Amino acid sequence: MPIIVFEDATAKQLAPVSLTRAAWAIRCSSFRLIDWVQPWDQDITVFVRPHLRAITQNDWPEFQQQAAAKDKAALMINARLAPTVANQTLLKQFEKDHTLADSELPVLITAGEALVAAIIPGSMVGSLSDDCETDRCRELQTLAGRDVRKLTTDDYAFELLNYPHDIIGNHMKGCGDSIAYRLNHGDYQEIQPDVFVAKSEQPTNIPPSAVFDTSDGPVVFESNVRIGPFCFFRGPVHVGDNVKISEHSSIKDSVAIAHTCKMGGEIEGVQTEPYSNKQHFGFLGHAYIGSWINLGAGTCNSDLKNTYGTVNMVYGDQKVSTGMQFVGCVMGDYSRTAINTGLYTGKVVGVGSTIYGLTPHNVPSFVNCAQLLGQYGVLPAEVLISIQKRMFGRRNVTQRPCDIQLIHDVFSMTASQRDESWSTQHIAF
Repeated sequence: MPIIVFEDATAKQLAPVSLTRAAWAIRCSSFRLIDWVQPWDQDITVFVRPHLRAITQNDWPEFQQQAAAKDKAALMINARLAPTVANQTLLKQFEKDHTLADSELPVLITAGEALVAAIIPGSMVGSLSDDCETDRCRELQTLAGRDVRKLTTDDYAFELLNYPHDIIGNHMKGCGDSIAYRLNHGDYQEIQPDVFVAKSEQPTNIPPSAVFDTSDGPVVFESNVRIGPFCFFRGPVHVGDNVKISEHSSIKDSVAIAHTCKMGGEIEGVQTEPYSNKQHFGFLGHAYIGSWINLGAGTCNSDLKNTYGTVNMVYGDQKVSTGMQFVGCVMGDYSRTAINTGLYTGKVVGVGSTIYGLTPHNVPSFVNCAQLLGQYGVLPAEVLISIQKRMFGRRNVTQRPCDIQLIHDVFSMTASQRDESWSTQHIAF
């Protein structure tokens, strides 16, 4: 069945995570939504926000960005669908339950005003708008020329990513299931009870000093993971290809490290994207870490309030209850911390920013910020582009025009975050 994965207007609400990647490319419990979709069918169309179209074309040339009419029904999937095993199972069940002929009504699943998924006749596909601001429910009803069949998440209990903290919440709930799925569908060797390494030409070697606790879940290593001596792992844990784990590290309780990262210290309940570094001592807990991030030695985040209550997050002028007791930080791509930086509970750091010292408030994109010292300055896009080129070179990655343009676009999109009112309103504790 042809598949259309679409971003909607709420994808912007996942910023800073979604500023530099499509919502379907966000990792959660070691998977991205597109990882679930790709094996189904080669005929995949993606609708992304305008500033992501060039980089999508470069990174995913096999995907179409304009849908053409089909001779069979198509499955539409909201890009904000959490990439969990539970959601993947529901998608397959929904597809199985609702095959339809071209003359039949579309079948929609909604969560409030949002379209979660739909199966539509092939004749409607070519008329779909590629504008991510489109009200998809209204669009499908208009194209059908009559009422559509509507279901809700009461019928299929899908979970969407509505805010950045939902990535952390779904990661914690789904990490064990995702790792079990990998073991059931991958090629691994069990080297100790519930400790697995991928079979490959560059196998992972486990030092004899490593200690494992798999009572709550397995520990899985992909290819060419380099592990220093005297490390502790408590599952469920997934470590991607070409990751380096520093000596004396503690990696535990639902951690998923993407490929080509360097990790060390104490890490708990964390999802990282590729090419990020936390090599040194310090605690990182219940956090989402984007790509090309560097955390200086001694960087720590708090993931629990002193009141032991549920954590509230601030997004712009919104205060949102997470409903969770443990929430650390969310860091956008290319952000960095100086040595001995401390992030308070539930804080958000934007794209390309550098923070120094204690950080009790959110940090916008493209700033250098020492909040408690009252020092704040804008980091120009050109400077981050130079930093990006140096970082890419260290990992043998070529900087492309689309990478440069994305930084310029995100800098412009986040300009309102960096006005004078932010520096005067948020520096004082």
